[in-house]
Amino acid sequence: CFPRIPLMKVSGPLIMVQLLETIFLTLINYASLVTTNAARFRIAAGKSIKLLEFGLRRAQGPNGGLSASKYSYMAGFDGTSNVLAGKMFGIPVKGTHAHAFVSAYNSVEELDGLTLQPKGNVQPKADFISLCLEWKKVLAEKLKILSSESSNGELTAFISYAIAFPQEFMALIDTYDVTKSGVLNFCTVAMALNDFGYRAVGVRIDSGDLAYLSKVVRSVFEQVAESFSLPWFANLDIVASNDINEDTILSLNDQGHRISCLGIGTHLVTCQKQPALGCVFKLVEIDGMPRLKLSQDVEKVTMPGKKRGFRLYGTDGFAILDLMQTPDEPPPQAGVRVLCRHPFEESKRAYVRPHKVEELYHRVWGDGGSCASVTLEGSRKYVEESLQRLRPDHKRSLNPTPYKVSVSDKLYQFIHKLWLENAPIGELS
Repeated sequence: CFPRIPLMKVSGPLIMVQLLETIFLTLINYASLVTTNAARFRIAAGKSIKLLEFGLRRAQGPNGGLSASKYSYMAGFDGTSNVLAGKMFGIPVKGTHAHAFVSAYNSVEELDGLTLQPKGNVQPKADFISLCLEWKKVLAEKLKILSSESSNGELTAFISYAIAFPQEFMALIDTYDVTKSGVLNFCTVAMALNDFGYRAVGVRIDSGDLAYLSKVVRSVFEQVAESFSLPWFANLDIVASNDINEDTILSLNDQGHRISCLGIGTHLVTCQKQPALGCVFKLVEIDGMPRLKLSQDVEKVTMPGKKRGFRLYGTDGFAILDLMQTPDEPPPQAGVRVLCRHPFEESKRAYVRPHKVEELYHRVWGDGGSCASVTLEGSRKYVEESLQRLRPDHKRSLNPTPYKVSVSDKLYQFIHKLWLENAPIGELS
C-alpha cells in the first residue's frame, strides 16, 4: 500500500466505526511498520541469505516481541529465536546458546559422566569426549592454530552443547577469539559429531569485523572439507549478528562476505530508521454525503467519498501505478487506454494502457463474521509476490523512485469541486 491509497475501508454506524479507530490503528500501524522494515532487510540481503529474527530482548514488551516475530516472518524472514512465536504461529525456531553459557565452563573434567549415543548403527572408535580431545590435536596441526592459545572452557561448553543438541549443533565462536580459539573448538566438536553419525549446523559470530571473520571461517571450513573428504563441511552455516541494520547488510555485500545467515534484532523490531508509522483513520462519507478534511499542507488533504482502487501493470509484469476511481465508474480494462491524473497537480497526467488490472479491495469482514480465510503462510507468499511485481528502482535503498498513485479524471474533478465548496473564502481590505 502506498501513500493516499486507503489501506482499509470500514463502513457502519458512525459511533461503532469511531470506536474501532484506535483498535484498527494499533493493529495496523506496528504490523505494517515491522513487515515493511523486514521486507527492506530481505531486499538488501537478497534471496540467497537466510534471515533470522533475534529481536525479542529489544522489542517493545512481550506483545511487541510476538508481533515482530510474526510479521518479520510474513515479510520473508526464515525463522525466529522466539520460542513462543514458533509454538503459536508455526514459525521455524532457530538460535544458539549465549556467551554466558560458554564462559560458565572451565575444563572437560566438568563433563564427567556425560555421554552421547551414536546415530543409527554408527560405531565410533571412542567415547565422544575422548574423540573431541583427539580431533583437537589433529586439527590444530592441520589448521596451524596453536592449541595452547585456544580456550579449554569454550571447548567444554561446545562439547556439552553438542551432547544436548547433536543434530542442531550451532556454536557461538566469538566469546574469546574467533580465529585463535572459536573456529578450532567448533571444528573439533563437529568432526567428533561426524564420527558419531551427526552433522553440525554451523557457527555464529556476534562481534568483530563480520565480513573479514566470515571469510576466515569459511576458508577453514573449506580446508577441513578438502583435507578429510567431507564436502558438506565447506557449506556449514555462518550466522552473523551484532546490531545489524540495512546499511550494514549493504556494506557486507560490498565487502564480499561469506556469511550464509544473518540474525537481526534491535534494528528490525524497533524500526530505528522510522520508529512509528503514521497511519490515520478519516471519515470520507456519511449518510451518502462525501466528507473532506482540508489543510494548508496538501499532503494532509483527504480523498472524499467512496472509492475503488486498482493496480495497473505493464507488459513487463511490473506495476505502473495505482488508480482510484469513484464507485460508479467502469473499472479499467487491460489493453484499454485510461487517463490517470495526479490528485492535486493539474498538469501531471498521463494515459496508461495497462497489460493487466488488479482490483485492490476485497471484503474480509461482514454480516458479523469473517468473509476471507487468511493464513500466515498465505500472507507470506502474497508479500513475496507483491514485492516481485514492483520495479527495482521503487525498492532500492538510496533515492528510490516514488511510486505513482493517481485518480481518474472524474474523481479529480469531484475532489476539486468539493474542495472549492468547503474552502473558506478570504477577504482582504
